[in-house]
Amino acid sequence: VVDADGKKIPFRALYSERKAIVVFVRNFLCYTCKEYVEDLAKVPKSFLDDANVRLIVIGQSSYHHIKPFCSLTGYTHEMYVDPQREIYKILGMKRGEGNNTLGTSVQSPHVKSNMLLGSIRSLWRAMTGPAFDFQGDPAQQGGTLILGPGNEVHFLHLDKHRLDHAPINTVLHFAGVKTVNFTNKSQIIDI
Repeated sequence: VVDADGKKIPFRALYSERKAIVVFVRNFLCYTCKEYVEDLAKVPKSFLDDANVRLIVIGQSSYHHIKPFCSLTGYTHEMYVDPQREIYKILGMKRGEGNNTLGTSVQSPHVKSNMLLGSIRSLWRAMTGPAFDFQGDPAQQGGTLILGPGNEVHFLHLDKHRLDHAPINTVLHFAGVKTVNFTNKSQIIDI
């Protein structure tokens, strides 16, 4: 993988010493990925530190897109890219949408935009960016893993389509990290 400064790092180094939640996103212009990463940004660093877990997002564009995407989403945890999609391929992450994506009632709890509006916003970001660039293969699907330390695989979810993200609190729970309230509603506590 490659970091925001263009430095190459072996994928294994991300989880060899500590458990890591590794989220592979479709591409940095994908509106569902943007909204998912915006919610990942809400995971407090203290929750991760308390559980000794790293939170890592991997995209499949050029490393030049990492800093703008972090700025756009408010994401401050680790982010890398796999520009040749080598790890995506090794892990068996599929390309293309599942047969039932458009008619599906499955909705990621982290995606707030509808498909039309989200797609328009993604296209607008592509057209108004410094270089008209889809920032990765638009047909590539992502996935979520919990790995390490060492060669342990604790969780694996390969996305079937753009709305098939693993719920973040499910992933946090399996990684031993405190869960997060993602709703903007005030909590009412009945005494």
